[in-house]
Order: sequence, then C-alpha cells, then structure tokens
Amino acid sequence: MRQLQVSAIKDGTVIDHIDSKSTFKVASILNIHEEGKLVLVGMNLSSRRLGKKGIIKIEGKVLTQEEVNKIALIAPNATLNIIKDFEAVEKRPVSLPEELIGVVKCFNPNCISNHERIPTRLKVVKKTPVRLRCHYCERVMEGEDIELL
Repeated sequence: MRQLQVSAIKDGTVIDHIDSKSTFKVASILNIHEEGKLVLVGMNLSSRRLGKKGIIKIEGKVLTQEEVNKIALIAPNATLNIIKDFEAVEKRPVSLPEELIGVVKCFNPNCISNHERIPTRLKVVKKTPVRLRCHYCERVMEGEDIELL
C-alpha cells in the first residue's frame, strides 16, 4: 500500500525531486518564512530516482520565472507541480533558459557588472553540470563559483 509522507495542499505549487541536501537552499530562494501561507517542507524522503529527496509544498503560491531559474541552478532534477483543487494540473521539470539576467553574480571582481548599475548577464554554456559565461567579461563559472543574487 502506497502512503503519502507529506499531506496534500488544495491550490499552489509543489517542488518535488529536490536533491535532499539542496532542500533548504530552495526554501531560502522562495522566502517561505515570509509567505504567511501553509508551507510544508520534507527532507530525506524516499525516492526511487534520487535515493533521498526533498519536497516543498506552498499553498496559494505561483512561482515567478526568476524563482524557477534559481531553483534550476540549485536543484536541476526538481519538478514543479501546479496544484488546483488537490489535483496536479501541470507537472514539468525545471530547466535553465539560454541566458540568465540579474540572477547570478559574476565571480570576476573586475567585471563591469560588479562596479556599474547594470544587471548581470550570463549565458548558459552547459546545463549539467551547470557552466555559465559572463556576457561582459566572458569568464566561465561553474560549481562553487556560482552565487545567486
């Protein structure tokens, strides 16, 4: 018999298949502590695909594209589920766009984006593992170099 480990929400968004170690990073991106709505966070749940996974359910929330882009950087295996009246009406994996504008800080301290009031612009060179190239200084970033704004 299959059993729900985390209770259902009526309407909102579920971020599923988060690598367990990234669950609280994703929660931080979503500012769930400021929501004032029902929020369920599960960590180290059993997953056939990942072994252990995290899940975040937020009632009454629709994610912005910027939030989805940040989640894709932190948890590239995550799935978004849009819930209406306790049913998943849409289910899709997160994915990075071709370019990220104003989402990630360029790690080059001499880059113009770190000194002028212009939004950062990074091209996604590779999606797995994530590699980004700055539009302005052309430095390539990956792994620990990637810092969200």
